[in-house]
Amino acid sequence: MKRMEITEIIFKVLAYLFLTVFALFCLYPFVYSLSASISGRDAFQTGKVVLFPVDIQFGAFSAVLNTKGFWVSYSNTLFVTFYGTVFSVATSILGAYALSKKRLPFRSLLSFFFVFTLWFSAGLVPQLLNYMGTQELFDIVTKDDKWLVVAAMGMAAFNVILLRNAFEGVSGEIEEAAIVDGATEFQLLKKIYLPMCKSAIATVALFFAISRWNGFFWARQMIRNKNEWPLQVYIRDTLEKIDELDRGDYAPNSLIYAMVVCAVIPILVIYPYIQKYFAKGVSMGGVKE
Repeated sequence: MKRMEITEIIFKVLAYLFLTVFALFCLYPFVYSLSASISGRDAFQTGKVVLFPVDIQFGAFSAVLNTKGFWVSYSNTLFVTFYGTVFSVATSILGAYALSKKRLPFRSLLSFFFVFTLWFSAGLVPQLLNYMGTQELFDIVTKDDKWLVVAAMGMAAFNVILLRNAFEGVSGEIEEAAIVDGATEFQLLKKIYLPMCKSAIATVALFFAISRWNGFFWARQMIRNKNEWPLQVYIRDTLEKIDELDRGDYAPNSLIYAMVVCAVIPILVIYPYIQKYFAKGVSMGGVKE
């Protein structure tokens, strides 16, 4: 093996040290949330909980698991995340597939419009007007505001560009051979592009799923029925009523931390299965000229 120079050794040591410290900083909030959720009332309120739990109790988790509103909001979040991710990935795939074709009329102009939204945001007011207009339409069809969140957040320009670049990386010879064999556009998309770009699609699906799972602001603004609130809105509403939770052998904030821990569990379970596609998917569909 080639011997490394002293400068290369120093660089690698510093890089690994930095990454280790950075990873610990990222891990600390979750460890603290877990410790705070199972620590005793006095220990938490007197600031004794720094890293590990003190005077362990599970009253906060018991209260969370026995609260009907928590599970209703949990089911709402699962609904919005699942259908929102499916809808968003489907529309992004169709849009990216069309933009990847050089024969598409006004392709460059349409691509510019997508990229332009990455440079300049329209701001809060146009987005609010978009939601309000979509809400009026959904009031005619259905009274379920969860579908409003699913539909109104169905597109993300960055993810479309990511998929478009991944589709452009597919060999043109493969497509030509399929066309010669009589394949239609939908067959090309289903049989060639989707299997060959599954890493990029999995990455985009992960982006959408995390965005839907953590969605708070627009869900709080647009969902009028409290029984349809997703988990993040429910946790925020509970936090605003923290003074009413002062009971039991746990601190009121321990209940909030218990909700946070329960809310992050699905992402922790799913992420390791998708992580293997992440780096490959981003490198395949990275923004390029």
